[in-house]
Amino acid sequence: MSSKNPQPAVVCVFCGSVSGTNPRHMEAARALAQEFHRNNIHLVYGGGTIGLMGELARSLVRLSGPQAVHGIIPRALVKKEPGYDNAQEHPSSTSGVQQARAGKDAERIIPTNSNTKSNGTGMFTESEFGTTTIVADMHTRKRLMAEKVQQGGPGSGFVALAGGFGTIEEVMEMTTWNQLGIHGAGVVVVNVDGYWDGVLEWVKKAVQEGYIGEENGGILVEVKDVKEVWPRLRGYQVSNGRMRLNWGEE
Repeated sequence: MSSKNPQPAVVCVFCGSVSGTNPRHMEAARALAQEFHRNNIHLVYGGGTIGLMGELARSLVRLSGPQAVHGIIPRALVKKEPGYDNAQEHPSSTSGVQQARAGKDAERIIPTNSNTKSNGTGMFTESEFGTTTIVADMHTRKRLMAEKVQQGGPGSGFVALAGGFGTIEEVMEMTTWNQLGIHGAGVVVVNVDGYWDGVLEWVKKAVQEGYIGEENGGILVEVKDVKEVWPRLRGYQVSNGRMRLNWGEE
């Protein structure tokens, strides 16, 4: 049966690890999970268990099962996230997960209820939030999330809900990578209650003053309703103004 099903799209969502003060953002996270479930989309996200991150992951696991959610979190942040307290490492040979490639030796995935310890890579399967990979640092996290998107089916891409410094940094890096030709996936911001207005105005100003090419000004796509996310990702067309560079393995 699985051979007849198309490869699911993989969408990386950047969003806050706190709930914020506007309940509309939490509603958007739940609604986005509903859209992902409806369209057989798998989620990659920052591995948080609270805030918008936790609500999005938990909601999609309830709807689609833990195989539909993959959290990726730096080791330093694990201590700050509820739910990782009793996690222990186990060998990847028992998890069915491929061994880490060169350059990913620090990556590890761990299970909640394992008494086995190992220095290798493995898998942490936490049913409420899907599968979680613990990595060495923020750079590895972003690279691995981008790789998961690139490995996904048609329509795979990046989405930003509300968030803070980390969210805007991540979405801007993926926008820059698109401009540089590192990836060709869509980058969508869900502009609930004008949350992203300031950023979108800055993009327009940068285009007007010649710091961003006019065609590249459309790399960052705005939607105001989560129901627009999948159609915009699925129909995304790369900018003709992107740099045509050879990034090799990137």
